[in-house]
Amino acid sequence: LDGPLTGKGGGWRPLVYCWRGGQLPGSVAIILSQVGWRAETLAGGYRSWRRLVVALLQDRPVPAPVVVLDGNTGTAKTEVLAALARRGVQVIDLEGLANHRGSLFGHRTGGQPAQKGFESRLAVALAALDPARPVVVEAESSRIGTIEVPKSLWAAMRAAPRVRIAAPLAARAAYLARAYADLTEDAARLSAVIDRLRPLHAAEVVAGWQELAREGRFAALAEDLMARHYDPRYARHRARMDPAREAVVTAERLDPVAIAALAGYVAAAVD
Repeated sequence: LDGPLTGKGGGWRPLVYCWRGGQLPGSVAIILSQVGWRAETLAGGYRSWRRLVVALLQDRPVPAPVVVLDGNTGTAKTEVLAALARRGVQVIDLEGLANHRGSLFGHRTGGQPAQKGFESRLAVALAALDPARPVVVEAESSRIGTIEVPKSLWAAMRAAPRVRIAAPLAARAAYLARAYADLTEDAARLSAVIDRLRPLHAAEVVAGWQELAREGRFAALAEDLMARHYDPRYARHRARMDPAREAVVTAERLDPVAIAALAGYVAAAVD
């Protein structure tokens, strides 16, 4: 109580558990309750909870109809997803749960949770869904950084209808230069990430990207990265999809006002 729990307010509600759900958590919960905290225990321990999580993510279908929010790199999908949530649309932010932006440049401060931690967060989000309403998720590969998307959700995403955002290359580049300011402010990290593209592109192409980074021309860097690396890969991936199951919404700009309006168009397409 004089260590890690110092400073916890009266409204703190700890969950006490062990691996198997023995007597120790109950005893600790009693002590914490006497302090004034509303302590609870996990019946069956973490092992029981983990079995529930695995069953939900691996063996059962997603409990609500899935709609995938698609679009090339730089179409502000993550911000549109947040705007949809503010509008009352049901969403699951996989990149938020994984603390990663889902690309080679996607590292976020704090790093990623362990796979089991991600799965616990995702299980809670899935359990809270209203099965009568669609849930929108952002298009992802089967891995988000080091995190693997569980098979039941991945299968649902592959089979789901899509709403694709289309925007001009210049607008997407300007958006990325703003959205990735944390990366562009760290010259050494940006250079190291660009170097990871060397196995995929000619040396002179990568050298050109490094030069744009050194000169601080981040919108130009984003534009060339998309034109040479990301857009061709999206095009090959999209060629395998059924265009009849895709709705397209367009945006000429991707500033905050335009993103809010774009969310309205996406919400209408989802409904």
